[in-house]
Amino acid sequence: MQKAVEHALPRLERWGTLREPITLKVMPDHASLEAATEQHGVDWLRAWGRYDELLVQAPSTWGLSGATQPQLNELILHELTHNLMYQLAADRLGWSRKQIPLWFREGMASYTAEQSYRWVSLEEIARHLERFPERDPLRNPGELYRDDSNLLYGVAHQAFAFLLQRYGEDSVRALLREMKGGKNFPEAFEAAIGLPPDAFVRDFTRYVRWRGFRSTRAMPRATEPRD
Repeated sequence: MQKAVEHALPRLERWGTLREPITLKVMPDHASLEAATEQHGVDWLRAWGRYDELLVQAPSTWGLSGATQPQLNELILHELTHNLMYQLAADRLGWSRKQIPLWFREGMASYTAEQSYRWVSLEEIARHLERFPERDPLRNPGELYRDDSNLLYGVAHQAFAFLLQRYGEDSVRALLREMKGGKNFPEAFEAAIGLPPDAFVRDFTRYVRWRGFRSTRAMPRATEPRD
């Protein structure tokens, strides 16, 4: 576990530094992790990050052979990104009330841990949106978290990557500072990025539906909400 933390810390510095110590707790099995996080029936869950606490299912219980060091490195980096995000955006009392959407929370963590290879591709996301036009995995993830995490995390990762492609890493750091200054996510996003999060979500959804990822030409930035 120590090696995984040492691997993660320098990679977190692209966003900032932890403000407070993290208590890392190793849970003896999956049932204890679910009980501690109140996330039941999520078989794939291996860890859970809060403001200053990180719960990890004992690596020896990850399947028949347990976890490899690269798997543990990846997971710890993902979860410590959550810890860092919450600390940069709020204090211990306010971090859970900042209205940070799942796509941003998981997208930032997955992007930092370089986990795109785990999830569905942009083409697969486009096909899903064609098959289920009524679904909105960004604004209304619903049961996807439990039933189709591959899709949900893939959408989150690609949306965050799109945010960086359009607006750069400085905009994410500015967004976190705006939240730390008192704003909730929607207001902080508009202040840092220049448009409401719903407008950004529509831009990303169009980019995927129209398969803009197949073109080398960058799509124009939005300056106001559009239908």
